[in-house]
Amino acid sequence: MTQAFEFTSNGKFIVKVDDYTVKIQPKGFSNFINKGGSKGEKSIPITSISAIQFKEPGLTTGYIQFAYSGSNETKGGTSAAIKDENSITFFKRELKKAKELIKLIEMKRHESSFPSITSQSAADEILKMKKLMDAGILTKEEFEAKKKQLLNI
Repeated sequence: MTQAFEFTSNGKFIVKVDDYTVKIQPKGFSNFINKGGSKGEKSIPITSISAIQFKEPGLTTGYIQFAYSGSNETKGGTSAAIKDENSITFFKRELKKAKELIKLIEMKRHESSFPSITSQSAADEILKMKKLMDAGILTKEEFEAKKKQLLNI
């Protein structure tokens, strides 16, 4: 497991990313009012994130919104993002760190959508061994032993 990444935005959100989840923890009175009370930390599995909406700060704060199956995607810009529990806001001085956060999550989403080379290699080897067993070159016991070895069972 890689080390967790932490992004603290404008004093109002703490976002932590590990290999499997994005955790959003709103802080402060304004989030208490805007997001409907103290909801605590929200965990979103990285594999379920279908889109990330990003708006750079300009005259208003910027925001990052996470969309996933079952979530309501806000379409009202910054004012709607302030009230959305799947969004975080940030100031211009935090833009670089916000972009790092997006890049990291996108990379983890990409990694999780492809099996590792090791598991592909193991699967390929098992298929080869199965063909050898079907051809009568390997016994069923030899095939099962090799499969367990490849799967580290």
